[in-house]
Amino acid sequence: MRHLSFLTVFLLAVQSILAQEHGFKFGATYRDLAIERYAPDTTAYAVVVDEFGETFFENGGDYRLIHNYHVRIKILKSEGVKLGDVTIALRKYESEIETVSEIRASSFNIVNGSMVETKLEQKSIFTERVNDDYSQKKFAIPNVKVGTVIEYSYALSSPFTYNFHPWKFQDEIPKMSSEYWANIPANYNYNISLRGYLKLTKNESEVSRACYRTADCSRLKWGMKDIPAFVEEPYMTASSNYIAAIRFELSEVQFFDGTKKKYTKEWRDAIDELRKRDDFGVQLRRGKDILDQHIALVIAGETDSLAKAKRVYEFIQGWYDWNDEFGFLSDKGIKKAFDQKTGNVADVNLSLIAALREAGFNANPVLLSTRKHGAVTELFPVLSEFNYVVASVKIKNKMYMLDATDDMLPFGLIAERCLNGKGRLIDNRESRWVDLVAGEKSKKINVVALLANAEGKLNGTITTSYFGYEASYKRAEILTAGSEEEFIKAEIKNEKNHSIEKIAIQNATDVSKPLVITSTVSLEPFDNLTGGTSLFNPFIAGKWRNPFKSKDRIYPLDYGAPREEILIFSMQIPPNIDLVDIPAKVGLLLPNGGGRFISEAKQTGNLITVSSSIAISKSFYDAHEYRYVRELYDNIVSVQNTDLVLKPVTE
Repeated sequence: MRHLSFLTVFLLAVQSILAQEHGFKFGATYRDLAIERYAPDTTAYAVVVDEFGETFFENGGDYRLIHNYHVRIKILKSEGVKLGDVTIALRKYESEIETVSEIRASSFNIVNGSMVETKLEQKSIFTERVNDDYSQKKFAIPNVKVGTVIEYSYALSSPFTYNFHPWKFQDEIPKMSSEYWANIPANYNYNISLRGYLKLTKNESEVSRACYRTADCSRLKWGMKDIPAFVEEPYMTASSNYIAAIRFELSEVQFFDGTKKKYTKEWRDAIDELRKRDDFGVQLRRGKDILDQHIALVIAGETDSLAKAKRVYEFIQGWYDWNDEFGFLSDKGIKKAFDQKTGNVADVNLSLIAALREAGFNANPVLLSTRKHGAVTELFPVLSEFNYVVASVKIKNKMYMLDATDDMLPFGLIAERCLNGKGRLIDNRESRWVDLVAGEKSKKINVVALLANAEGKLNGTITTSYFGYEASYKRAEILTAGSEEEFIKAEIKNEKNHSIEKIAIQNATDVSKPLVITSTVSLEPFDNLTGGTSLFNPFIAGKWRNPFKSKDRIYPLDYGAPREEILIFSMQIPPNIDLVDIPAKVGLLLPNGGGRFISEAKQTGNLITVSSSIAISKSFYDAHEYRYVRELYDNIVSVQNTDLVLKPVTE
């Protein structure tokens, strides 16, 4: 995310500029209608030909915030016809409500070689209530089909002057041009941020005199050209972290009577308020009344500090049944939540922090935003950007992060949804940013041991050991099945590549240990072993696929946690069978220790072995590293799809 400084942009202006013509004239052109495909993205079902927006304060009346919007779109495929149905969201708070006016909309088509405009009738515009806080203005542009150019504009009037209208340069369809003007009075100070990974093609400013009462305004102009559609790609967090957009956060207003009001607090002030809140700081101080006797029993007789902390964690983890609701503020209060044995994230994890403190530990909350919720602003506190809280505890000079909402998480491993950049740790004296990292890598080890008889039938075992998040997800599958027995039945039924005679599971409920699943299997892959060559793929425990289809990528890769997968394969073959053309050894390394892929096949007497090791060693890869990661996956897939070639030994 890149930040634009309001002050820096404002000081670039050196003279007063009179009102100028801006935006574009309403009405499609023959050139717009002649567009049949968008060459930079031939998959696009529509393209924005032009888009313009401007937001300013009324200089009179109720001094409301006005946002003018105008867009022209070419429909290229049938999927794009839906864009003719337009919805404008309108907010409401108590007696204050947003309104929309000056709606103008038309479709343009070629009929008998001439352009025909079909205008929206005002009677076709209607309002729909959504809830107490929102309503919608809706209309359907008439006569929209493939080849149509649609165009509409409107003016949105808002009493919520503290919420300056944001702007999205990027959307689900590509745009040829998008431009936004923001007119900000000098007595309004906003923190302005440009998010995303695209570059501005216009970044200008000028001064407009006495545009808001007696105050001058800074007119800021931003634009982009040839904007690609935003497409979700593998290993992304929230789309809001990637979509090119301008956002505004009101910092301070200086009123005309000389008084000031700060809207953006310093971190110290925001945290002090949190400490005093009944649904946060007060709850952390209630542990003695609620948890004291329970915790005393839990840690009784234990002298090792780490073992003691694990006991407290496992007690809270087992006590609560999380209700799947997020939030860093307690919903029920920890007493009510504890009595009911359920609550939101804050109810559970604030209870955990309070319990650890009762046990004598220096435990503190860490506020964070989950991966699908979006990145948080680090320069100043925006508490609404947080939606989760976990516990941190320092034991023997090592910091552990804990999340008791999930029964499948071992001590020291927070839910993968929490691995989203940085979190704000709040201790008794200060607050600071801490990295949200996985307590251990997501790891899987497959050990395959097979014995082939003279007829080519294979018998043996496949033992898979799961660690970290791999273990938590597999344990969740077992839990979802209802029981180990039901899970085993489903596994045996669903396996298509070989027959499973039985399955043994170790440590299904002991999350402190790896989950181990051993399958006793049989298969007959050699249909031609006695008469000629036969093919066999040793990666029967599972293959990787390459999720990266695009040649290039402008966004980073965010795995959340490093990954590792190891295969140890052995197959004892009869003396009358031989391995032909042993596959070449493969060894690939990503730059800067970013990962590796090593694979090797050998034959020693009647024993064929294949060893394979895949490591995605980092959680985060910049866009320039994408091609190396993609190439690594290509090689993994290629090797895993290479069969062993076996044939009878000739005399």
